[in-house]
Amino acid sequence: MEFLAQAGFQAAHLSTLGAANAPDPDLMAYAKAHDYFILTHNLDFVAILAATGGDAPSVVQIRADDLSPAVIGTQIISALRQSADEMLAGALVTIDPRRARITMLPIGKANDRLRHSGLH
Repeated sequence: MEFLAQAGFQAAHLSTLGAANAPDPDLMAYAKAHDYFILTHNLDFVAILAATGGDAPSVVQIRADDLSPAVIGTQIISALRQSADEMLAGALVTIDPRRARITMLPIGKANDRLRHSGLH
């Protein structure tokens, strides 16, 4: 989380919020209620958004084998800065070592508002 703070983002690990062992739907509800977004490597949060048609919270899904800030941190920071407006509106940002993609929430609805590929 330190690399996010150094880049000017407020960030907290679930363990510091007292929610380290909470079920994923509870974490989603907590994030939504507090206007937080979720930064995760876990596919479950995306599945919950897709299954429920949820429009919040925004989720940043990291799809990489090496999650260390030294390897993927720059891409995460860049994607967060480039997708800030979309995340405020409700978005899924998927980041892999080659690119980032934004999908507006709710996922899979006929009214998908925006899809971008190739954030750098």
